[in-house]
Amino acid sequence: MSDWTSEAADTVERVVTTVRDRAVVPVESAARAVVYGLLASFFVITALLLLAIMVFRLLSIALPVWAAWLIVGGISVIAGAFCWSRRSPRPA
Repeated sequence: MSDWTSEAADTVERVVTTVRDRAVVPVESAARAVVYGLLASFFVITALLLLAIMVFRLLSIALPVWAAWLIVGGISVIAGAFCWSRRSPRPA
């Protein structure tokens, strides 16, 4: 006669492990991806903002201020036009 308590404990452990592998692990991976994605986007946006400020400061030293505004504004408009052209069409 086998030990039914050991078999019951093994069955419970197997069921709990299966449920964890199918439910908790994918959600944990998705949450990790969201957190790291938000963190990376925060760093990239901050770096781009600081880069734009640095470029403007350097241009305003070398050129008149109106020319620095014109150059930085032109770069921003070109970048915006590029992003606008790459957008996906809205479904009908």
